[in-house]
Amino acid sequence: MSTAKFRPLKFGVTRVVLRDGTPGTHYLKADQELLPFAHRMTDRLQHWAENAPDRSFMARRVKLSNGQLGDWQHLSYAQAWSRARSIAQSLIDRGLSAERPVVILSENSLEHAQLALGCMLAGVPFVPTSPPYSLVSVDYDKLKHVLKTVTPGMVFASDARYAKAIAATVGADMEVVMVDGADSAVLNGRQITAFAALCNTQATTQVDSAIAATGPDTIVKFLFTSGSTKLPKAVINTQRLWCANQQQMAQSMPVLAEKALVLVDWLPWNHTFGGNHNVGMVIYHGGTLYIDDGKPTPALIGETLRNLREIAPTVYFNVPTGFEAIANAMETDDLLRKTLLSQVQMFFYAGAALAQPIWDSLFASQEREVGERIVMGTGLGMTESGPFGIFVTNPFVRAGDLGVPTPGLELKLVDTDGKTEVRYRGPNITPGYWRNPEETAGAFDEEGFFKTGDAVKWIDETDVHLGLKFDGRIAEDFKLATGTFVSVGPLRGKIIATGAPYIQDAVLTGLNLKEVGAMIFPTPAVRALSGLPDSTPLSEVLASAPVLAKFQEIVNELAKSGTGSANRIARLCLLSEPPTIDKGEITDKGSINQRSVLTHRADTVAALHADTLHYILKPQA
Repeated sequence: MSTAKFRPLKFGVTRVVLRDGTPGTHYLKADQELLPFAHRMTDRLQHWAENAPDRSFMARRVKLSNGQLGDWQHLSYAQAWSRARSIAQSLIDRGLSAERPVVILSENSLEHAQLALGCMLAGVPFVPTSPPYSLVSVDYDKLKHVLKTVTPGMVFASDARYAKAIAATVGADMEVVMVDGADSAVLNGRQITAFAALCNTQATTQVDSAIAATGPDTIVKFLFTSGSTKLPKAVINTQRLWCANQQQMAQSMPVLAEKALVLVDWLPWNHTFGGNHNVGMVIYHGGTLYIDDGKPTPALIGETLRNLREIAPTVYFNVPTGFEAIANAMETDDLLRKTLLSQVQMFFYAGAALAQPIWDSLFASQEREVGERIVMGTGLGMTESGPFGIFVTNPFVRAGDLGVPTPGLELKLVDTDGKTEVRYRGPNITPGYWRNPEETAGAFDEEGFFKTGDAVKWIDETDVHLGLKFDGRIAEDFKLATGTFVSVGPLRGKIIATGAPYIQDAVLTGLNLKEVGAMIFPTPAVRALSGLPDSTPLSEVLASAPVLAKFQEIVNELAKSGTGSANRIARLCLLSEPPTIDKGEITDKGSINQRSVLTHRADTVAALHADTLHYILKPQA
């Protein structure tokens, strides 16, 4: 094991209990019990409003008239509580309920947060919806599906950017609330309720009665899945699920309570990682969340770096593409290195594999700046589990490691078709999908365990206390014509790691064929590799000699580690068309939906294996 020095970090779960079930079935849980947790997340908000009223709950940079972002605007805990009560009264006045919830179309913002808190006090579920459903989609099919599924009583949007989607999908009788108003021409002159009107409503004792009427079984929100294989499903999130999961996180990650919690975070609140995991921990621990309007994209990463030069988080969460950009920037950005590493106790990634060159670069900057490494945490979870479920409890994390179950969550390990599926049972598991009894029934086994579809292996079969590692998605795996199973997850991870920093993601092909192929989504780094002007179309960049030569090296390197047809990449092509959210090829957290890409690019798959594509790379001796 490595002798590298890490910044001290206490882990909450270090030992597990494993027991055998019927043949091919095992059960795994932490050896410590889940401690009591709050009945309602709003109890924690009230606690901090009373005990730390002036502490900043959230902050976001003000958008200036020229479109630039200015100074931070803060919302204290006292302000958050007061405004949430006013908004709750306005929702009570409208008779909203679980049958008529509030749909939120917009991105992360202070207004979004305040509306969500008001819903929680009133006992009215809210539905944070992926902004690309409104701003990127051209057919609005997923937005229409969301509205049809939950039948809202109110729709909220930040500004006129959402007007076109609202006009196309929201009935004329539906109340629309906006912060900055909307283009009446686009909305056909419909009346818009100002968000300020909700905030200015005088709260009455009805709010106190509404709060008292909520409890562990009250639905807080509906979070829609990414719709990997079907239309998105509305996952029911109760107060019990959210509060239990936050207590589980607190016990698995004691660092959250060791000092005043500060987050700088862009992760979207319509996704469980950003909206449940991170917002929840801030409320639970009385922390401060700085809303980052950046993203790990070439156009927006600059804003993230700007924020991290100014605000020092105590823990920091991102997806691998975000950490890659930060790692690259820290090599030369002294202020970024100094600020980001001054207070942070732990990094945490999720969503995809983190390539080894990124680890190496991050560690090099950390050792250079503070003389030690920062622990990079990771694990496994999903929308249906709150999301926190499994967490690595040692600093020596390797790509694919997941760790051990959090307290109160029991894992069922079921052998199936040569793999082991992990299933969940605990207080943080959803009761099901809203208005979808068939999918709900099919999601649980006969013992009440949620069937995740994720496959796992032991990190070390001789030491179960180290926990599990990822072995792919069972539904993604396929057989070659020889009957040999292709384990997609590990092979995909190997491709990304070998091709770093030029491979964003890979989709494996070869179902019922003789060989495994790969379709590659490249990163922007290929442009610099090509030596061509920035304005050059990506298709020409990918056809350039330097790029093809580099990917030939990658194919050759992958071939060296292939031990058989099921783990040897026999052919590879580069995709110039990025994955699209409209077709479900990519999720909000940036992960690729293998099935959807294969379905929508079936012609490319066929051409790749028929040798009719213009550029196909194959291993060379």
